[in-house]
Amino acid sequence: MQTLREKLADPSRFLIAAELLSVRGSMSESTAIKARAFAGDLAASPEIDWISITDNAGGHPQLAPLALGRPILYAGKEVVIHLTCKDLNRNGLESEAWMLSSEGFHNILAMTGDYPVAGSEGLAKPVFDIDSIGLISLLSRMNHGLGAQEARNHSHRLEKTHFCIGAVTSNFKLREGEVIPQYLKLQKKVECGARFIVNQIGFDSRKTSELRLYMDTHGMRDTPLIGNVFLLNPRAARMFHEGRIPGVVLTAPLWELCRQHAQSPDNGKAFFLEFAAKQVAICRGLGFRGAYLGGVHSFSAVESILAIERTFAPGDWQQFAREIQFSRPGEFFCYAHDPDTGLATPQENPRPRLPSKHVTAAWQLSKFSHATMFAPGTAIAQLGGKLCAHSKDPSQGPRPLRVLEQLSKTVLYHCKDCGDCSLPEIAYLCPESQCAKNQRNGPCGGTREGRCEVAGFGDCIWLRAYERLKHDGQEQTLLDHAPVVQNQGLRRTSAWANSWLGRDHAAKHHAPAAVGHATPTPEPVKS
Repeated sequence: MQTLREKLADPSRFLIAAELLSVRGSMSESTAIKARAFAGDLAASPEIDWISITDNAGGHPQLAPLALGRPILYAGKEVVIHLTCKDLNRNGLESEAWMLSSEGFHNILAMTGDYPVAGSEGLAKPVFDIDSIGLISLLSRMNHGLGAQEARNHSHRLEKTHFCIGAVTSNFKLREGEVIPQYLKLQKKVECGARFIVNQIGFDSRKTSELRLYMDTHGMRDTPLIGNVFLLNPRAARMFHEGRIPGVVLTAPLWELCRQHAQSPDNGKAFFLEFAAKQVAICRGLGFRGAYLGGVHSFSAVESILAIERTFAPGDWQQFAREIQFSRPGEFFCYAHDPDTGLATPQENPRPRLPSKHVTAAWQLSKFSHATMFAPGTAIAQLGGKLCAHSKDPSQGPRPLRVLEQLSKTVLYHCKDCGDCSLPEIAYLCPESQCAKNQRNGPCGGTREGRCEVAGFGDCIWLRAYERLKHDGQEQTLLDHAPVVQNQGLRRTSAWANSWLGRDHAAKHHAPAAVGHATPTPEPVKS
């Protein structure tokens, strides 16, 4: 029996995955019984290469994926477990990963996760201690033998795990400041250890072809790309159209098409199955390594999609690609449009520098202050280090400096006093106060038209950071720094002192100097 890693290594194979949505309640609930029966059918099918099991999808509490995954694994089918950062901190995620490895689950789809929308006795508090980049980096280090600290400062290297790590990306975004950061974060995910990529749900073949083209031209040609094919139904189409699922867009023309077909005697079933089959054919035609079937709740639906796709001629996908192009007015595309195919061409579209409301006086002041006060080797940085080292409490530094730090950073950045500051890496925008998920390594996939998925947070800080950097012609350096993992042990201490004395995360990775100034080459990330 081939492992998923072995299947992905064979470029001649087009793989089929099916998503199993977990349910709320115990395994004795009727919904769980149905899910288990569906899983059994999938496990018995030779056409299904792996089954993917969700982790509290949509921010709802559900049965842990391990419960549904065990019978599938024991039946000899490859299982991919979703592991997200919304409900567990880094210790919990590491524990979960050790348990998965011990149980024989070696395939993980690492994601930041949806913001919680429910919970017992009200809304649950999100965690987001680390993000998808931090999780991928953790799993990759476990694969290489994670160092474990013991008593009296002795350490040893733990046994290596064998995780095949997957990641998710989304380029179905409206604005340039959303699309390009998603591409840059995709590159960082692969650099940190992701071995296969699943794209987000989308219904625009031009954007789908653009993702393939971007990976081919940016050193990711050999990274298997799996196309997300969602089986729509009238209810799901309405939810997507109304923006109720973060990161998923279903435009007005496509919604109207779905609504019309939903009025047919079969409630649109035949149309939706064929629509999904056409998307599978497009993925195959574009050179994707497989299709990931979501929105399926019965084995008969999976069989129908695959059976319909087999009836298509090899070149039919090109016509399907012209049909399934549901973008939005004014949508940004990285690559030029081919009028003959409707898909992306290798020629990049121009990206003129336009005025942005996010290029502010505070941004300019921050760059200057960082360059003079915190760039390694400057006179003020050296003096600050000496003052803090000889202060009564080196973790706080001299009292007047601490007061100045708290006052200035509260006014300028709404600082939360985390002590391990990421301002220089996000164009002087605070991820603690201005990002619902505390994303320190690029954007999550939940933005909609540039705005955070969580009400009250406004424009995504990574879109804002991109537009600031673009003003200086440095937008491609957005994620050049080594992956950031915040040290919670520094909370309520002076970030200035921690920077000057080399205690923060930046000190471990030779952090780049201030944005807008020369940056040293970051340490390579081992993956």
